[in-house]
Amino acid sequence: MGKLKYNKKTVDELTFTDDGMFQVVLSDPQIAAELVERLLFFKVGHIEYPEIEKTIAPYFSSKGVRLDVYIKDSDRVIDVEIQTYPQEAIGLRTRYYQSMIDTDLLLKGHDYSELPASYVLFICKKDPFMNIKGENYGLPCYTFETVCKENENVKLGDKNVKVIYNASAYDREKDRRIRDFLYFIHTNSTGEDDFSRRLFIAVERIKKNDLFRREYAIMNLHDRDIQRKARAEGASQKAIEAAGNLLKLNVLTYEQIAQVQGLPLEKVQEIAESICVNK
Repeated sequence: MGKLKYNKKTVDELTFTDDGMFQVVLSDPQIAAELVERLLFFKVGHIEYPEIEKTIAPYFSSKGVRLDVYIKDSDRVIDVEIQTYPQEAIGLRTRYYQSMIDTDLLLKGHDYSELPASYVLFICKKDPFMNIKGENYGLPCYTFETVCKENENVKLGDKNVKVIYNASAYDREKDRRIRDFLYFIHTNSTGEDDFSRRLFIAVERIKKNDLFRREYAIMNLHDRDIQRKARAEGASQKAIEAAGNLLKLNVLTYEQIAQVQGLPLEKVQEIAESICVNK
């Protein structure tokens, strides 16, 4: 296993697609509405202020979900996610996200018949889908709705829609406005697109904001602490395994093994007792 490396970007290196920056830019309701309208092809009527990194954990023991940007229209809820690197099981992730959104709505008093349309919108820098040969399908957009396998004219009517954009295939997108946006996501170059240019300007403005810089530095330090802890735990586990192997060889004293592996003597004695119990 290779060494854990910490390569968190500095504030000045951030782009629109970076975690944290994406959420802050879309905290502007006008920008959030324009992005949704451009990518989902419907007019946003009334938009509530987007909730940044909304956490839905309806039960104490349940696995919660943290959404990037959670937007409520008059008759829709829209979760907007950015994905800068490939992740496994994107389909199962969208399924879980939508189930948590529905649970959240029902717990707030909605009846089944009152559930609004639910959209999970993923913006991916890389193509998340590939065939059995490991080749990407190369579509700029993948839209999924629940239809009948035997007759595609029959729709389930569950109001669940999953839309996944693949920025790496921007040149295959026929809609100019979407193509320009995907080009921006893929390259961080605005081209001639006014919306992309405004996103870029918003990013540069936010990077100069003292409050954002302080909060990002705090988050940076928190992530560094997590990395250090992971490295320390990994090193400790290796030392424990090595001590166990040395004990089985029975050539060194407990004190010598503790010194060589940098472990407390009590820990070596505990490992020895465990080995005796398991014999």
